Amino acid sequence: MLQVLWDNRIQCAAVILFAVGFATLLLHRNLLKKIIGLNIMDTATYLFLTSIGYIAGREAPIVTDGITETARYVNPLPAGLVLTGIVVSVSVTALMLALTVRLYQRYHTLNLDEIYMRAKEEQEVDDE
Repeated sequence: MLQVLWDNRIQCAAVILFAVGFATLLLHRNLLKKIIGLNIMDTATYLFLTSIGYIAGREAPIVTDGITETARYVNPLPAGLVLTGIVVSVSVTALMLALTVRLYQRYHTLNLDEIYMRAKEEQEVDDE
């Protein structure tokens, strides 16, 4: 059992990182901590995909010396997924941070409970 865990140590680290990010996302009320938790989850996913895509003894999928055997190269799909995911992750993080700045400017707090209560109070005043 320990040998299997050791052989898959990178995947285990990715799962642990994902759990830490998920717990951070669920348990903290601060918006910045939630954004950090989501980024930790993203990073864990990229680590997992990269570790699955790596095969010892194989090369990058660039044809050299006329060798076209697929058994000699690693699968390029996980690397492509990771690159695409990083681009999306950076965009989503930038959007979340921009919205967090606007929420802070309006409510002067980053605590979700307080933001919800103040927004509810504003709604009640507008309804009257």
